[in-house]
Amino acid sequence: MRLRPKHLFFSLVIFLIISNLVLHAQSGQRPEMAAANVSGHIQLDGILDEPDWDQAPVNDRFKTIVPVEGGTPSNLTQVRVLAHPRYIVIGVQCFDNQPEAIINYSKLRDTDLENEDHVRLVIDPFLDGQSGIILAVNASGARYDALVANRGESENSDWDAIWEARTNVDSTGWSVEIRLPIQSISFKKGLQKWGFNVERRIQRFQETIRWANIRRDQWFIQTSRAGYLTDLPEFSYGVGLNVRPSLIADVSKVGNASSNFSLDPSLDASQRISPNVLATLTVNTDFAETEVDTRQTNLTRFPLFFPEKRTFFLEGADIFEFGFGLSTNIIPFFSRRIGLYQGEEVPILAGGKINGRVGKTAFGALSMQTRELNLPESPLPASNMGVVRVKQNILKESSIGFIGTYGDPQSRGSSWTSGLDFTYQTTRFRGDKNFLVGISGLYANRADLTGDQSALALKVDYPNDIWDVALTYLRIGESFDPSLGFVPRKGINSWRAGMTWAPRPSWKWLRQMRNQLFLFYVSDLTGNWESYRVFTAPLNWRLESGDRVEINYMPRGERLVEPFEIADGIVIPEGSYHFARYRLEAELAAKRKFNGQLTWWFGTFYGGNLHELEASLNWNPASILTFEFIGTHNIGRLPFGNFDQTLVGTRVRFNASPDLQLNSFIQYDTDTRRLGVNARIHWIFHPQGDLFFVFNHNTFNSMERWELVNQQVLLKARYNFRL
Repeated sequence: MRLRPKHLFFSLVIFLIISNLVLHAQSGQRPEMAAANVSGHIQLDGILDEPDWDQAPVNDRFKTIVPVEGGTPSNLTQVRVLAHPRYIVIGVQCFDNQPEAIINYSKLRDTDLENEDHVRLVIDPFLDGQSGIILAVNASGARYDALVANRGESENSDWDAIWEARTNVDSTGWSVEIRLPIQSISFKKGLQKWGFNVERRIQRFQETIRWANIRRDQWFIQTSRAGYLTDLPEFSYGVGLNVRPSLIADVSKVGNASSNFSLDPSLDASQRISPNVLATLTVNTDFAETEVDTRQTNLTRFPLFFPEKRTFFLEGADIFEFGFGLSTNIIPFFSRRIGLYQGEEVPILAGGKINGRVGKTAFGALSMQTRELNLPESPLPASNMGVVRVKQNILKESSIGFIGTYGDPQSRGSSWTSGLDFTYQTTRFRGDKNFLVGISGLYANRADLTGDQSALALKVDYPNDIWDVALTYLRIGESFDPSLGFVPRKGINSWRAGMTWAPRPSWKWLRQMRNQLFLFYVSDLTGNWESYRVFTAPLNWRLESGDRVEINYMPRGERLVEPFEIADGIVIPEGSYHFARYRLEAELAAKRKFNGQLTWWFGTFYGGNLHELEASLNWNPASILTFEFIGTHNIGRLPFGNFDQTLVGTRVRFNASPDLQLNSFIQYDTDTRRLGVNARIHWIFHPQGDLFFVFNHNTFNSMERWELVNQQVLLKARYNFRL
């Protein structure tokens, strides 16, 4: 049945009525801390010794989240904030009676600091309880930043902002000073207080402490539960203009052809129309500094998902989110469709974007013009593509929104997609629990599409610490194919029901058990089954040491309506297949210098047997040096043929300082028989300026000799001029 707009409208009305009938507990008092004014110069060195720090109110009211909820921390933590019309400075003193036991080995920008001693901040400068920015720093000065995503259920770590941090370690512990320029963020003008929270991790004790939101059921980045940072000044952007020119010197070679040299400028410019609305222009856009994708093996008949990494598309990415955390099943706007086609980079002539918030309304619009790309089979024509997104905050923590896209990477005519989404969310269900109900509907149009071009999604979710229960339903038409979206599977009804029971027994050696049961069932639109899975985790234990062990049992079924080539030359014919998969997994806590995860899937598979061996290992001999290894080895023995697949990758990171890093990544897989080398030097010579040196080298193993596919040596310099 085709989804009609009136059906969607009535569904939204029904959900709005239901949501208004849900009883809310009165919100508890949110703690406050005041900022002091900056009157003198603050030397950013990690030492809080300037007179202004002595005048700032001290906040040391922290409680543990783990190992005990609401317990007394093992060490004292003090937070102070200084505010200036053009920036804020946050100082955190992490006292430690054993400073030699502080765990910190990372200096890389945006590395995962979860398993090191660190402090983390979340800031809600709109005070809307649904958005925010996340900043984290470890004792070595490694910086991490992200956007709050899915209303605090996840975070977008690919977002980057201009900010500074310096740390100091001494006999009393460690401390950090963070300077955040107001020009680096958006905020609601006129507010004298922001949402604010601080969290500290003491890794050797597996201890996490917070200032506000002292509940395991609540995520730290849920800004609706944060405290308040008060006594803020009237912030000023100045002119609000950012101009970031770049110059790229590129020497490239393809196969046996002669090397080609180019020297190209590019420009990104943004203007603050108001404190919370940003307009951005990009010309001759270049993403040469973006790290290459990590290769994946694919044993399914559906496409793989690779995340967006390009800076221009990540700014304001939280506004363009649609739905309510449907993972990669339905993404109506997937920005990798712009400027990338079948692994080839499509040159971008120019683009523009505007995004921001006015009152309780968040909005964003983007338009990009690509150039023609000459491909061996046929040229890819120039194309204009874009998206519009509007989201209205309602009922305190909920929202209703619209999305629309236009254009097609292949310039196929009459291409557009539109949709509505509504999410009812509360962090006060039954007093202090998380609860979510969502519905969304989409329609995709293009000249070559006929039949059912609609999609519908429903979700009910109760995501909490001890009990996490969710039910999701998707109905995707057989012709639902959004040109700028990502939909791996069409023409289906899909049900997913899951439950996790995660008790915390009072055993000294065990932190938490996660007993899981997930049911997946997919049928075609006429009711014939296509896939099913029953995922169970009878054992998934996180030990007090931070190590983890897991055992899984997963019966599966697949009904193939057409042959499926699982490996080169090996085709699985039509038919119904039922098999059982088992997994053994062990993880070493990342607090160790040598850590990682080993996974072994085994069992029957399409009438035969399949072993999937996966390894992800890290060695941190020193804070300036990290070695990473990833590997996958698949051994398939099927009635239709045997196959072996191997993918290996090695990454070496040399981090001379948080502002100077050398990363090299080498990967090879037996499917493509390509060896790829990517080396990057990134030097942040100024908070507003950086330099990249990139070397890419890809060769093909013809089984007789190695043949050069392509090679690139690139130097890129850019600087952000702020007025």
